[in-house]
Amino acid sequence: MKNIRLFICLLICSQLSIAQQIDRDQVLKDMELANAYFMQKWPDVGKTIITNKERPSNIWTRGVYYEGLMALHEIMPKDEYYNYALDWANFHNWGFRSGNETRNADDYCAAQTYIDLYNLQPDPKKLKNTRACMQKFLATPQTGDWDWIDAIQMGMPVFAKMGVLEDDSRYYEKMYQMYMDTRNAIGGNGLFNEKDGLWWRDADFDPPYTEPNGEDSYWSRGNGWVIGALAKVLSIIPEGTVHEEQYKEDLEAMAEALVKVQRKDGFWNVSLHDEGHFGGKELSGTALFVYGMAYGVNNGILDKEKYMPVITKAWNAMVKDGLHENGFLGWVQSTGKEPKDGQPLSYDKTPDFEDYGLGCFLLAGAEVYRIQF
Repeated sequence: MKNIRLFICLLICSQLSIAQQIDRDQVLKDMELANAYFMQKWPDVGKTIITNKERPSNIWTRGVYYEGLMALHEIMPKDEYYNYALDWANFHNWGFRSGNETRNADDYCAAQTYIDLYNLQPDPKKLKNTRACMQKFLATPQTGDWDWIDAIQMGMPVFAKMGVLEDDSRYYEKMYQMYMDTRNAIGGNGLFNEKDGLWWRDADFDPPYTEPNGEDSYWSRGNGWVIGALAKVLSIIPEGTVHEEQYKEDLEAMAEALVKVQRKDGFWNVSLHDEGHFGGKELSGTALFVYGMAYGVNNGILDKEKYMPVITKAWNAMVKDGLHENGFLGWVQSTGKEPKDGQPLSYDKTPDFEDYGLGCFLLAGAEVYRIQF
């Protein structure tokens, strides 16, 4: 009896300690600070993005930002957030960079926010392009479109949202077929290594390719896109939807693998299995891991006692070491596909695009905010 009381006391103290390390009000303030920085810097939602070339503002990088903004709006509804997203959708006529014929998930990523906005204020005209773009996937046999793992996050949630919106299970089945093709077939044997619980970014990084230390190449943000997509899809599809367990099992396997390679400071390295090869801390991948794990904890997929210290350490690290007083986010790797891209990183370095890193941060923050202690 005495041992039982001691155990309960230790458990309560452990939970109180974790709770004291995350202030939900401060999480929201930090999210709003980071978002305000971006909205003030980009008041014109239609302004083109100029880096090495000029791009429209409805590409995937901005689409990911608006995913995060809608997550912020869900926990703290404000007209300025809604209108900023609505103006963006209206500017682009609720369409996509390459038109409705595109099969590129980077292009139709914007549909995630279009559907969210439609659900808040339905009007058939808003989703004319989205429906035209997505219906063709049901009418064609191809399942190998997502041949790089970033595409899982850009595209998979759109299928989930369309399944709910149209009450059409064909979207769930097509989504599963495309996901499993990426997981088990692309590149010959698929891009998921079940042994390590992590993903190669694309077929270029399948074995025999290795990092300099001889380990497999597991890029932080690429794996972040996958665990983030799994969390988001599970948050969208109705409970009991076919193949739901596959997504839960994969999220759990990834979380288990990621715990083992978290840095002492709370971040994750750019290269997950070779800290000596551009292994330094990186915020966008870390944010996506926090998002996926926090969702898992909030929904009973992951053990709270095991994962809360991991989540807490990572969130606090991002805020302490990445968030500037003006809302700018440091340690965000520029666009690319592997650890060496966009290097070196630093607290003050501005990545080529500032939008997607913020989107990842807002997704993470919204899910951390939901954690109940």
